[in-house]
Amino acid sequence: AMEKSYVSMFLLLIVISCALAKDAGKKDSKDTTAKPKLPQTLSRGWGDQLIWTQTYEEALFRAKHSQKPLMIIHHLEDCPHSQALKKVFAEHKDIQKLAEKFILLNLVYETTDKNLAPDGQYVPRILFIDPSLTVRADITGRYSNRLYAYEPSDISLLYSNMQKALKLLKTEL
Repeated sequence: AMEKSYVSMFLLLIVISCALAKDAGKKDSKDTTAKPKLPQTLSRGWGDQLIWTQTYEEALFRAKHSQKPLMIIHHLEDCPHSQALKKVFAEHKDIQKLAEKFILLNLVYETTDKNLAPDGQYVPRILFIDPSLTVRADITGRYSNRLYAYEPSDISLLYSNMQKALKLLKTEL
């Protein structure tokens, strides 16, 4: 009986991932009126049309299995710096387009994974993790005291860092 429950659990996972894949494919149709609005909750305003993962564990799983890099944004709803960065991020067309190539996660709480706070638990901070589940400590912002912090004026640096996370991926795999 033990094996059976494993099998049904596995099948359930397959069904869920197929459903997710189907939705992703649908997004290309030009008809925006029929498109059901994704609940604001997962995007928290960072890009409502993007697909966001719900948990860190799910994000790691999807990065590994899709061979896409993971982008994690730590922020807080009542932090003016987070709010300012979010606004610029969400309105930046090129970033929103490029973000589709990532597994995405935004967190308003800290995980227990110390690797996600290499130099402290400040917000906003953005880290990239490659599909081998290694934190890319080499992709940093411009502040030496808060390596993974970005301000609204750093948005083009963030964009080139996203390109970097994707480019290195191609050469390594």
